[in-house]
Amino acid sequence: MPIASYAAIGDSYSEGMGDERPDGTPRGWADLVAAGLAHAAGGTIGYANLAIRGRLLAPILDEQLPAALALGPELLSINGGGNDILRPSVSIEAVADRLVSAAERARATGARVMIVSGGDPTRHLPLGRVFSRRGDALAVAARHRLVGTDVLFVDNWSDPRLPELRYWSVDRLHLNAQGHALAAANVLAALGVAIVPAPMAPDAADDVERPRTAEYWRRYVLPWIGRRLTGRSSGDHRQAKRPTLEPFGPEQA
Repeated sequence: MPIASYAAIGDSYSEGMGDERPDGTPRGWADLVAAGLAHAAGGTIGYANLAIRGRLLAPILDEQLPAALALGPELLSINGGGNDILRPSVSIEAVADRLVSAAERARATGARVMIVSGGDPTRHLPLGRVFSRRGDALAVAARHRLVGTDVLFVDNWSDPRLPELRYWSVDRLHLNAQGHALAAANVLAALGVAIVPAPMAPDAADDVERPRTAEYWRRYVLPWIGRRLTGRSSGDHRQAKRPTLEPFGPEQA
């Protein structure tokens, strides 16, 4: 049956950073999924997106999850843990335990629940090999814990296409429009919903050819490392872009 309402929680990945509209607001894979669900429903659906960039898993589950469930969506997507594995130290098993436990509790409310992992950016990041091993371990741990449950796991981290640089924005940490469109296609395919072509994505060639200049490090890498080391977040004091279930149609993506 068509899904009439959808809520997304998470970090910058679910907020849509890297896929900005002309006015600067993020679009992203969750918006594209909402558009696909609306197309399948033949009109509009209720769509809320409570994701906020920079969030660790704990505030996502402690703050965003209760607010999302209070809206009563038919479908809930959870992503989180990506910022946790970028911190100096982390327990992968603890992250997986909390993520899966929260998804199962949400499923017990009657909502359809899916955990959606982010794409793997680690080929293009400082200390990428360390973070790649952590991300691989988290994907395996989550998949193992979800065996025998009816929580859907959409494992974009393990998609062999997404690590390619052409799917990443200039900061090399967030998917660009093409990357978000591919992630959305993976989610819709897992839901058994027809994939609606996304609006034309900008050419990523400039990003692919951009050298790792001193300006790149000064603008993106050093501030990112500084936030990791000091526990600060790029989303401090930000609010969710769609805190309530509002009508959303295919043409709004």
